[in-house]
Amino acid sequence: MTTATADTATTKTLSLTEDLILMLLNEESGFFYQVPGWALNCTLAGAAIAQLSLMSRLDSDPDSLILLDNTPTGDPVLDPILKEIAGESEQHNVQYWVERLAPRAETIIDRRLEHLVDKQILRHHAGEFWTLAPNMGQLDEYMSSRDGSVVDFVRTRISRVIFENELPDPRDMIIISLVNACGVFGYMFELDEQSRARIEFISNLDEIGRSIGNAVTQSVATPLLQHPPLTKPVPRAPLRDLLFNRHMREGNLPALFAELAAKHGPVFEITPPFQKERTFYLASPETNQWAHKHGRMYFRAKEYFQKLEEIYGVSRSIHSMDGADHFRYRKAMAPSYSREALTDRLDEVQNNAHKHMATWQVGDNIKACTNLRELMNTQISPLLISTETQDIINQVIDYKVRALNVGLLKVLPDFMLKMPGVRRNGKIVTDLIARVQRTHTPAQRMGKPRDVADGYLGINASDPQFLPESDLNLPLGTMLMASMYLGDQLGFAMYAMLSHPDLYERVTAEADALFADGNADGESIRPDRIDVTHRLLMETLRMYPIVAMAMKNIMNTCVVDGFELPVGARVVVASTASHYMEDIFPEPWKFDIDRYLPPRNEHLSTAYAPYGLGTHACMGFRWSEVQLALNVLMLAHYFKFEFGAKPPKRLINSFPSQSPSDKILFRIVEQRHEFKV
Repeated sequence: MTTATADTATTKTLSLTEDLILMLLNEESGFFYQVPGWALNCTLAGAAIAQLSLMSRLDSDPDSLILLDNTPTGDPVLDPILKEIAGESEQHNVQYWVERLAPRAETIIDRRLEHLVDKQILRHHAGEFWTLAPNMGQLDEYMSSRDGSVVDFVRTRISRVIFENELPDPRDMIIISLVNACGVFGYMFELDEQSRARIEFISNLDEIGRSIGNAVTQSVATPLLQHPPLTKPVPRAPLRDLLFNRHMREGNLPALFAELAAKHGPVFEITPPFQKERTFYLASPETNQWAHKHGRMYFRAKEYFQKLEEIYGVSRSIHSMDGADHFRYRKAMAPSYSREALTDRLDEVQNNAHKHMATWQVGDNIKACTNLRELMNTQISPLLISTETQDIINQVIDYKVRALNVGLLKVLPDFMLKMPGVRRNGKIVTDLIARVQRTHTPAQRMGKPRDVADGYLGINASDPQFLPESDLNLPLGTMLMASMYLGDQLGFAMYAMLSHPDLYERVTAEADALFADGNADGESIRPDRIDVTHRLLMETLRMYPIVAMAMKNIMNTCVVDGFELPVGARVVVASTASHYMEDIFPEPWKFDIDRYLPPRNEHLSTAYAPYGLGTHACMGFRWSEVQLALNVLMLAHYFKFEFGAKPPKRLINSFPSQSPSDKILFRIVEQRHEFKV
């Protein structure tokens, strides 16, 4: 058979599996081309076998994969595969090994993507998206180089082989054979009859490429392996397990889902009465990992958000988009929600907070929910819409909460949106949207710092078909909900801090050091500079996450942990259930900030998911981390608090998101420092 020498292989900066990943990456969607999960796994397994062949470790004939040399390669991805093949006493054909190694594909993909990011060839975006790094975007002028360096970008290389009849080397023959086996060349290039014939011809030139390509094609075409027939029946949890659970009464949804999973398993079904759709729940670290990696292929948000979008009069939003459109929207808005968008205006944020806190007096009781939302809004409103909204923030939040409960969660009937008070609040939201649009003309925004509304209006201006003016109502009318989410998380953090006086003292010491010379800057609000505060917030997010779950509809039949979930059903990804699982977070009811220190590092997996998972994970979580830390530290520095009353038994209001009870009161017993106003 035709193989390349080890020297030839090592002239390439990238491995064959990395070249294949770059070839399959779709920059528009931020992920791979439409390759089904099993097909992708077989293709990556085939690429690993091919790479070992190019390194003279393996050979093949039509009936067998032959071990030539079991000397480790030094590659942490390839060596376990080589060891597994070497440990087999019987010889098997290539298809056998493609299918046996397919379960390793996720590890191959994760390691290779991580390596490509480390080499600054790919850029990783929040939500598990990848694109070519900016410094790799202008490669065409270097493409004449044939020295095998990284600038010889794989897709241009392959296109020359296909369309310009350049002579392929064995490595490129294998890549063409594998991509052809996936059936995605038509998404990458505009193919005619001649180019298709050229692809088929090249796919059969090299014996190892032909052998592995055929093995992948045969494995992909095997229905038995694509859809395992022996799936387990999904356990059905009785409705009483949900309604009469003590955690449900206490409002703690993560603990509720953890207990249901302990009783019924990681995948279970609960279908409320009068609901047509079947509803499945995923609640375990393993299902978190599955949803994080594969959910984009099987779940979509469109149906779930449809009613809410009707309420706001829009045809679609970033919440209901999936695939390439969702990624495009996120990329366009990412700078507006970045950490830097906040830290660049940190003085303004702190000064606005000081003005609001200056209205508080010693002896006042600060409500954990309402008052801290107002504090956050004094900072958030200028950053998001450059408009003062303190007089209407509660009405804007009340309207969105009602809309969520009616249109999203459906825990209230439709007529609850027609109540006189709700309709008045809706009119306030409409007026707010009009105010934002009037104050965001080019002339009025000239010379002013860019805010988040500028980001949305900029997308509308640059591509009015992608984001028409008629679809601006939802983003412009709901941006101030950030005041609610951040204020509620701050309320939980304050409750946790006052419940643990030793931590309160340590946070106060960090705050006094931070503000000793005036306002803090962005460099100061970093985990290593405010370690105790940072870990206190991490533990608060574990025990009291604002968003406990995500609801989607199943668009493709899928098998999760051996359970088949049917098309059209609803799925609840209870991503924070694992926050209360003993095997992940020992003593989960104990507030313990040392969980996040080495060697424990209990947060370093998708079992810790306070900001959601996968493609719809919170886009502004870096911003949130900074703003929450800053506010905890400001409150500790400027005031001394104690509980204004014994905290209630029910600490948490569950819907539409988890929020602290307003019966939790923080009494100001001392003003420790003067404000800079």
